[in-house]
Amino acid sequence: MVFLINIIWFIRTIKFVLFWLYLWQLKEYHLGRFVDHFRTYNGKKTLFSYIYIFKIILLFFCLADNSLIVLLLPVLFFVYIGESALFVYGIYKKTAKRPKLTLKIGILLILSFGLIALFLSSTVNLLDQDQLILLLAFDVFLLFIISLIVLAIQPFFVLARKIILYRAKEKLKKIKNLSGLKVIAITGSYGKTSTKEFLKTILSKKYKVLSTKEHQNSEIGIANCILKNLQPSHQIFIAEIGAYNKGKIKEVCDMLNPKIGVVTGVNEQHLALFGSLKNLLSAEGGQELADSLPKDGLLIVNGNNKYCLDLLKKSHNLPDSQEKIYSTSNKTTDSDIWTEDIEVSKNNISFVVMNKNKEMLNFNVNILGKHNVENLLGAILVSNELKMSLEEISLACRDIKQDQAGIILKQGKYEINIIDSSYSSNPTGVFADIEYLSLFSGKKVIIMPCLIELGEKSSEIHKKIGERIGETCDLAVITTKDRFKEIKTSAIKKGMAEKNILLCDNPKDIYSIVTLFCKSGDTILLEGRVPNSLIKLLSK
Repeated sequence: MVFLINIIWFIRTIKFVLFWLYLWQLKEYHLGRFVDHFRTYNGKKTLFSYIYIFKIILLFFCLADNSLIVLLLPVLFFVYIGESALFVYGIYKKTAKRPKLTLKIGILLILSFGLIALFLSSTVNLLDQDQLILLLAFDVFLLFIISLIVLAIQPFFVLARKIILYRAKEKLKKIKNLSGLKVIAITGSYGKTSTKEFLKTILSKKYKVLSTKEHQNSEIGIANCILKNLQPSHQIFIAEIGAYNKGKIKEVCDMLNPKIGVVTGVNEQHLALFGSLKNLLSAEGGQELADSLPKDGLLIVNGNNKYCLDLLKKSHNLPDSQEKIYSTSNKTTDSDIWTEDIEVSKNNISFVVMNKNKEMLNFNVNILGKHNVENLLGAILVSNELKMSLEEISLACRDIKQDQAGIILKQGKYEINIIDSSYSSNPTGVFADIEYLSLFSGKKVIIMPCLIELGEKSSEIHKKIGERIGETCDLAVITTKDRFKEIKTSAIKKGMAEKNILLCDNPKDIYSIVTLFCKSGDTILLEGRVPNSLIKLLSK
C-alpha cells in the first residue's frame, strides 16, 4: 500500500511541479507579480483549496501523533488517486498547465525532480508511518520548495542576464558607429505595442527597420532581439520597453542609449507591483526614459494624458524644441501634431492630421477604435521628425493591419460579430473598447476578467468599468471573481438588469449563455485574457 502511494504521490507531484513552474514563468520570475497572483480570487482559491487545508490539518495531527497517518491512509490514498487522475485527464485533454520549455525551465525541472528523487531515496528505509508523514509534508510545502529553487538560481541568471545585456550593448554601439543607427524607445502603461507596430510599418517604407516582437519588451527580450536580429544594414531599431520595477527602464536605456523616446500614456496598470504612483511614474511614466536621452535627443509624449504632460513639466534634460506633443485636439494642449474631423466606423478610422508647420492631410486607416488615433499620431509624429512627409506617412498607413492595433473584428458563429481584444487589457483599453462596442446595433455583450495589479485603485477603477458596461451592454459575463461585486453594483446603478450580469469562468458555459442570448447581427466583445478555448468556440 505504501509503495503504491509512493507511485501515486510522484505522479501528482509532477502535476504540481509543472503548475508552479508554469506560474513562475507566466509571472516572468518576478517575485512581486508571483505574490500578487495570490491576492486574486483564483490565486486564493488555488492556495486555500479545501484539499490543501485538509492536508495541512492532517499533517498537524500526524506530527502530534504519527500513528494517525496509518488510520487516515485510505483517505490520503484516494486524495492522491484523484489528483493523479485529474492530471492524466488534463494531459489527455491538453488542459494541464505546464511551462514552455526554455533553458531556464529545463534547469528548474532538473533541479526540482532531482530534489524529489533525492527525497524519495532518503525515505525508503524509514518506517511506513514516518515515510508517509514526510510525503505529506513535502506535498504541503511543495509551493515553497519550488519557489526556493526558483529564487536560489536567480543570482546565476542575473549574472547571465548582465552578460547578455553587455554583449547587446556592445553590438549596438558597434553598429551605431558603423551605420549611424537610430534607436527609438517606447514606454508607457498602454499603447506601446500598437504604437511600435504602426511606427515600424510606416518607417519601413523609407528605412530598413528592426523592432522588438509582440511581448518582447523585457530587458532580456530586447537584448536577445539585438543579438539575434540586428544587422549593420538596419537604419532604425524600435524597442518597446515594459517594466514592473523602478529603475528597470533606466537599465534598458543604459543598454540602448536611445536617441528618441516616446511615452504613449500612463494609468494605474501595474500600480500594485510598483508599490506607489511615484515609482510607476519613474518607470512606465517615462521619467527614466526622458533622463536617458542625449542632449540632442527627442522626447515625444501623448498630450491627451495628464501624466505625460506632467513629465514634460518636470523633465529638464532637453530644450523645449526637442520635446514634442501629439494629441487628438489642439484646443487644450499646445500640440506639435493633432487631429480634426475624427470619424470612427466599424471597420476603420479616418481623421485629418495637422501640425505646427500648417500642413494638413486626411488619413484613412484600417484599424478599429477611436483610441488608436492616439497611437497612430505618436507614430506619425516620430516619422515626421525622421524626415517623412505626411503624404508618405499617409500612404504607408494603408499597409497597417487590424491585428497590429490589438483589436480585431470578425464574424463568429451564427453571424454574431466578435470584437477580439484579448491580446491584453488595461483600464484605458477597456473604456476604449466599450466605446467602440457602442457603435454596433443589436445586442451588445462583453466577456472579460477583472483587471489585476491595480493596487489601491482597483475598486474605484472596476466601479467605473461597471458604469460603462451598464451604459452600453445588454449582457456582461465576468470570468473572475475579484472585483465582480463592484462591476455588478455599478452596472445595475446605470440601469442594467441584475440577471444580465453573470460570473462564469467555464468556456463551454459562457458559449452556451452568449449564443442563446445573441442572434445574427449582435456583437460580443472579448476583452482581456479570456480563455483561448472560448475564442475558438465562438469563431467560425
